[in-house]
This record gives sequence, C-alpha cells and structure tokens, in this order.
Amino acid sequence: MPKETLDNKRIAKNTLFLYFRTLLILVVSLFTSRVILNVLGVEDYGTYNVVGGVVAMFSAISGALSAAISRFITFELGKEDKNRLAIVFSTSVNIQIGLSLIVILIGEIVGIWFLNNQMNIPSERLYAANWVLQCSLITFCVNLISIPYNACIIAHEKMDAFAYISIFEVLLKLGICYLIMISPWDKLISYAVLLVCVSLIIRFTYGFYCHRHFAESHYRLVYERGLLKEMSGFAGWNFFTNGAYIFNTQGINILVNIFFGVTVNAARGIASQVDHAIMHLVNSFTTALNPQITKNYAAGNREAMFSLVCQGAKFSYMLLFLMALPILVETEYILKLWLKIVPDHAATFVRLAIIASLVNIIGKTGYTAAMATGTIRRYVIWVTSVGCLVFPITWFVLLWGAPSEAPYIVFIIVYIFVECVRLWILKGLLDFPISRFVREVVVKIVLVTIASLPLPLILVSQFPTSLHRMIITVLTSVISTVLCVYWLGLNQGERLALTGYIKKKIRR
Repeated sequence: MPKETLDNKRIAKNTLFLYFRTLLILVVSLFTSRVILNVLGVEDYGTYNVVGGVVAMFSAISGALSAAISRFITFELGKEDKNRLAIVFSTSVNIQIGLSLIVILIGEIVGIWFLNNQMNIPSERLYAANWVLQCSLITFCVNLISIPYNACIIAHEKMDAFAYISIFEVLLKLGICYLIMISPWDKLISYAVLLVCVSLIIRFTYGFYCHRHFAESHYRLVYERGLLKEMSGFAGWNFFTNGAYIFNTQGINILVNIFFGVTVNAARGIASQVDHAIMHLVNSFTTALNPQITKNYAAGNREAMFSLVCQGAKFSYMLLFLMALPILVETEYILKLWLKIVPDHAATFVRLAIIASLVNIIGKTGYTAAMATGTIRRYVIWVTSVGCLVFPITWFVLLWGAPSEAPYIVFIIVYIFVECVRLWILKGLLDFPISRFVREVVVKIVLVTIASLPLPLILVSQFPTSLHRMIITVLTSVISTVLCVYWLGLNQGERLALTGYIKKKIRR
C-alpha cells in the first residue's frame, strides 16, 4: 500500500479517536459549566474566570509547546537513535521545569500585587481570589511539566491513549461538580483546590503510561549544552508567541475586569466555554494532522507538506463552521436551554468569540509548517508583533468609552492582518505558494460561508423563538453547510474520494 495512503489512514484513525474523546469532553464540559455557574453564582464565576484564567490559557500554551517538543522527538524517532531520543526527552523536561520556575516567580511577585491593588474584585472575595491565584499557578506549572509526556504520545501517534487519558480527566472534573455542591467550605476555594488535585492525578497518569510504553520517557538528569540551547531557543520563541496570544485573551479579561467588573467577566467566561468546546473538535483534526506535516518536511516532501497545510486549513475552518453556524443563529435560545442563569452580554460575546476563532483557525496548519523548519525567530517576531497590537488598541478604545464588545472586534480585525503576515513569512521560510493558498483555501471558505447563511437566517427571522424552531434551524444549518462544503468547498478529487469512501462504507 502506498505510503501516502497509509499516512492518510493513520490521520483518519487518529482523528476518530480524538473525536470520540472530544465529543465526550464537549458534553461533560457544557454540563459542568452550567453546574459551576449555578453553584458559584455570577460574581464568583466571573472572579474565577479572570483570576484563574491562567488555567484556561494553558490549553493554548500547552498545545504550542507540545508541538515544539513533538517536533524534536519526531525528528529523533525518524533517525531511530534511542539514546539521542532519551536525551531530547530529558532536556525537554528540564526546559519545562525552568519555565515553571519563571511562571511562579512572576505570579508571586507581580500577580499578587496586581490582584490585590489593581483588579476590580469585591473586597469580601479577595481572600478567595488569592486562593484561586495560588491554585492556578500550581495547576499551570504541573501542566507545563506534563507537556513532554503529551508530546511523546503525539509524536508516536498514539492518539487512542491521548484520548482515553483526556476522557479520564474530564470525568474527574465531572466529579468536581458533585464535590463542590456538597462542600461545607467556600465554594470558590474548594473548586480551585480540586482542580489542582485533578492536574496532579493526570500528570502522574501521563507519566505512568509513557514509562510503560516509551523507553525514552524515563527522565534522567542530562546536560548537553548545544541541544539545550537549541531546544530552549525553540521553546522560548514558541512560548513567547503563544504567550502573546494569551496576553490578547487573558490580558483582555483583566482589562474588561478593570473597566466593567466581574459580571462582564462571567459573560466572557461563558463565551470562552462555548468557544473552547467546539474548538476541541477541530483541534482533534489538527492534532492528528500535525505530525504528518512535520514528517513530510523532515523527509523533504515539500509538495505533500503544502497540500496538507492547505487542506488542513480549509477542513479545519469548515469543521468549525459546521458546528458554529447553528450556535451563531440560535445563540440566545441555546444559552437559555443550557444555563439557568444567563449573564448579560453572553449571547453577543459567544457570537463574537466564535467568529474570532473562525478567523484564527485558518493559520493553525501554517503555524505547524513554520515550527517544522526549526527556524522560527523571524516568524515569531513578525507574527507576535502584529498580534500584540490587540491589547494596546483594546485599552485605547476602552479608555475612549467603547462598549464591552469592542475587545472581540479588535481581536478579529487584528488577526485578519496576522493571517496575512503569517503567509508572507511562510513564503520566505518555505517558498510557500500564497496564490495557491488563496485559491484553494480563502476563496473556498468565503464561498461556503456566504452560501450557507441565507436559509438559516430566513428561518430565524420568520418564525418565533421555540424549541421546534431551534431544531429545524440546527438541522437546516447542518444540511446547508454540508451541501455547500461538498459543492463549493471541495475540489473534484476530494469529492470523488469522499463519495468513494461513503460507497465503500455502505457496501460493508
């Protein structure tokens, strides 16, 4: 069987494992969010969202650092040098420990001062907020140290294990909901402490699995100056660029807290929960795809890598849009069904957060291609410099009296420019074909988006709000998007491949 076919089957199999994991995570996360909001109340929920946002931001940073470490492990796997592979793994653990110490130092010095002197937290909840900060720092650092183990699983493409451990994690978080409901102590503090316990359990679970299955994952104290410098530079630049992204999300949360208070933070927290839930499904696809992009670059298969980057960007957007459209058109009713308490502005924030993710998702596979080269300094400087404009522009417009929706709008506009800069950098790094990307990705997703919208919007505008309308609108949105993707989003070869796959499954 041709190698390309085997690779595609591996991507499909790994994506299936990750989708199973993500669907369960999606259902449980939405349920736990409802419970946590109702148990904590709007103010405490908003306080956790702004102070404990360091845990929420972990997903973006961990994914990026995991991809960076995976890149080195994948290269060594290809060389089949087990001793070198073990050195790379141990060095990556050393780097994560160093980063953890830096995070703790900054959090204890700057974080505590800022929390107690600058943030808009009700005075009677400051004690609990300080507990949340300390627990969030511990959770964040435990998760950082787990990244090399996650990266090992991804590099070996053992997505079934990755899926099962993630499912175990989300079930533990489901248990947290019950425990805080019966907790006789402060609910907010109990929630933060229990999340620390979950992070420790999952950290040891990853370690146990890797020790049993991957010989290189047995940590030992090593010091190889050249490798440490190369990996530290790579991880440092990677941390910097994704830290900037977090600055544009969690940093904005702090600005919103200062200008509008914890109730608006609660609405942003709801929007983040919805956004993260549907993004998990799309990330399942890109997580399965990323090792193949790196391996094709390492093997010198530039054309195959370019195809994966373009297809990955297009399919990521379309998968996200397929799930996003029903939520975009029925946001208010969905939130009322999901939550007993719907914070003000939540519906608008949900819509804007999803649109922001649709813009941002287009560049994910391009980011992986840049990481594969190992030469990321120029990429990071340019992309991060443009992306960092979100925070100062948002601060400026809020000072001038802009509404609480303004941060999302600023983010969307700036990240459209970020995607343009990303393509320009890829052109210099890899001689990436920008015109091909525009033709195969941008034009296709614009056509699909425009063509899918009219029918659901007509239904929403013509019929009164009800459960029946929501069901009909959701089904119409899905069918409309699927048909538009098939006829406008796929090229002839992709349509033939999809049709052949469906016929094969029907015959079976």
